[in-house]
Amino acid sequence: MTKHSEVTTPVVVAGHTCLDLIPTLPAGSSSLAKVLAPGQMLQVGAMTVANGGTVPNTGLAMDRLGVPVRLVGKVGDDAIGRLTLDLLRRHGAGLADAMVVDAGADSSYTVILSAPGIDRTFLHNPGPNDTFRAEDIPEAALAGASLFHFGYPTLMQRMFEAEGRALQALFHRGKAEGLVTSLDVSQPDPRSEAGRADWRAILERALPDVDIFLPGLEEALFMIDRDRFEQLHAETEGGEMIDAVDAPLLGDLAGTLLDLGAAVVGLKMGDQGMYLRTSGDVGRWQALAERLPLKPRAWTNRELLAPAFQADLVGTTGAGDCTVAGFLAGVLRGLEPEAALTAAVAAGSSNVEAADALSGVPAWDDLWSRIEGGWAPIPTRLRLRGWGWDTRLHLWIGAWDRGGLLADAEA
Repeated sequence: MTKHSEVTTPVVVAGHTCLDLIPTLPAGSSSLAKVLAPGQMLQVGAMTVANGGTVPNTGLAMDRLGVPVRLVGKVGDDAIGRLTLDLLRRHGAGLADAMVVDAGADSSYTVILSAPGIDRTFLHNPGPNDTFRAEDIPEAALAGASLFHFGYPTLMQRMFEAEGRALQALFHRGKAEGLVTSLDVSQPDPRSEAGRADWRAILERALPDVDIFLPGLEEALFMIDRDRFEQLHAETEGGEMIDAVDAPLLGDLAGTLLDLGAAVVGLKMGDQGMYLRTSGDVGRWQALAERLPLKPRAWTNRELLAPAFQADLVGTTGAGDCTVAGFLAGVLRGLEPEAALTAAVAAGSSNVEAADALSGVPAWDDLWSRIEGGWAPIPTRLRLRGWGWDTRLHLWIGAWDRGGLLADAEA
């Protein structure tokens, strides 16, 4: 089995934190509405109680993948907050040391309704996530770290109000500390205050200080091109929007996000894997290589897509967060983009084999052993005209990868 270098420098994972309550729902219905029909008592199974949000999901997944992490989230001094911290401490000594306790707040929780074969529904109380600010991050948590990852400003009111000035300040602080920065988002509810925010303007402020941006495809499209998002949603009649996506859409969307300031854009696409596009700015990559063990030439001007792996689906809670964890764990080990992308989809695919957001993720060596053992990918439904399939690496190479080498070869 391929041996990779160990990660020794701490990583800060900050942002949204909550407690997930996941009842076991019966299978056999085509929609959650049928499962939860009004006026009936529904017999359910055991309740899974686990940490939720970016901080526990991505942070603890990175911990399982061998990355030393410092977790920074905000909870109340109540029963839910105390249970949230206790569950974090059970994963390792010191993991909750940088968490912030707001004595006057009701802690955040999410009830996740996830029946087999049906997409999830969330009942969420944001709690003190809404008041999180850059000043909540202890200086000691940032000291000596190499990477700062922040997640779910879409569920944190202070982060998206006032055109995202607090989010901008947060990432500006991270860059001022000399850290590589990473951002993940969740889908805003269109009816909510977050859904009505001008996310393109928010990203215009934040992304110049974000090195790695890892949103879901639908989330990114919602933020950058709301009209196109609505069009595709209508075309698929509220079904799988991914079925209406083609290579030019992926390239245009990622290209816009790179133009707004990110060096790496990774679009998570559920069972269709993850799309990656990177900046052609050699100077930017040389600067990042001073903080991370990466090879600038390998990362410059890339366009790749790794399919997800076949898995025994139990639940999808935290799959995107674990995909992010796998990608960042690969980057921190100095993997080239092809391997980091493969690690990302492998971690996400492992996650769905358990009901909660974490227990499906194995140790790094076990994950890589499964990859090298012939783990079969899921065939793509995407329209990738002009792309090439790499039979050795089991991923797609974009037409404009490395500045259009494949396109030039086919011309």
